[in-house]
Amino acid sequence: MDVVYEGEVMRGVRLTAVKADRFKTGCLSLTLLAPHTKKTAAMNAVLPYVLRRGTARFSDMQALAAELDDLYGARIEPAIRKKGEVAAVGFCADFPDGAFLPGRVDILSKVAFLMGEILLTPATRGGLLRGDYVLSERQNLMDDINAEINDKRSYASLKLVEAMFRGESYALSKLGTLSDAARISAQTLTKYYRELTASAPIEIFYCGAEEPERVIRVIREALAALPRIGEHVMPATSVKTELTETGERIIRETMDVTQGRLVMGFRLSKSMEQPNLAALTVFNALFGGSPTSRLFLNVRERLALCYYANSYIDLHKGAFFVAAGIDHDRFDEVHGEIIAELASIANGAVEPWELEGAKRGVVSAILSSLDDPLGLEGMYLNRAISGCRARPEELAALCELVTPEDVSAVAADARLTHTYFLTAEEKDA
Repeated sequence: MDVVYEGEVMRGVRLTAVKADRFKTGCLSLTLLAPHTKKTAAMNAVLPYVLRRGTARFSDMQALAAELDDLYGARIEPAIRKKGEVAAVGFCADFPDGAFLPGRVDILSKVAFLMGEILLTPATRGGLLRGDYVLSERQNLMDDINAEINDKRSYASLKLVEAMFRGESYALSKLGTLSDAARISAQTLTKYYRELTASAPIEIFYCGAEEPERVIRVIREALAALPRIGEHVMPATSVKTELTETGERIIRETMDVTQGRLVMGFRLSKSMEQPNLAALTVFNALFGGSPTSRLFLNVRERLALCYYANSYIDLHKGAFFVAAGIDHDRFDEVHGEIIAELASIANGAVEPWELEGAKRGVVSAILSSLDDPLGLEGMYLNRAISGCRARPEELAALCELVTPEDVSAVAADARLTHTYFLTAEEKDA
């Protein structure tokens, strides 16, 4: 059993340290948590890339790369994630564990101090983040935003979320908008950087062979210069437990595409009042989140209505989505069959074999994360943001206890509000 430490090690800085001797590599992440808003989304997306360009001691990427090479090929990469309406912005490092290096090199301290330098002493000119670095990364961000349309599967999901959550921060892409990105300057980004490092709660995750007590000392030393102002309140995601929408809004967009992309958006209400994470996870696996799901076995395989079909739940927002690749003329068939499968589960038509298959798949996926430091990092970050205190092995045990009634209750609670269909012009179809 892994030794897990969880607690605040500095003001507004919380550490999760997993002592595990089975890995040859260590994992260390530093994540600042901020509200995901129109004003800040683009700056959140560009900031870690600007900081990663250089520090006061290592002024450019070449110098940083040389230092990382000296640390046995360690890597420190920017990480930008959207968790509900929370922006998780920071860095993730992986490195050879010192316990397995000749002479037991203290590589954890070296990587932690370098990560601290990247965050706290970035390369500057005239007291501002370097303008050339800001302009370069701003252009990269704008290119990425413009390129979102190239992946039609992701683009369809983005458009559905944009329409379904209009007026809510959740509607924004994690990259922000093109117009907001274009307004980023060295002055605006520096001002935001100072506010963020001073006020944002910070989550640190470590997985490796070091004792938690030593990890605590290393983190405190590496972040000794961290400015701390205010209460460092965890950002929250707005979840509607009372829904006012009536009916379903269908949005069609035409484009030069060879395959239609269907995305359906559902809201959960009562299920989010006191979320049963295990029931939500098993329901998703049974309905469309696994190779033994209803969508895969029935809609894709038995009826051959689509090229792919899957479901996924944002457990932070209480949003449930179905995505499918279909022929342009099969919208009504696929749309109707997906609704029918959901209604069947809601009405209690859950076979013992399919529930057990969903449970086995979920439990296997959760337990396999125990053998993947980056998978563990993601799970513990989700726990911190959601407030769920169940550890991976505890969540796996809870999934084993999910009943047919639990799954049916989630299905009955899902309300379809928006459907987006990306298809070709009629003559092209």
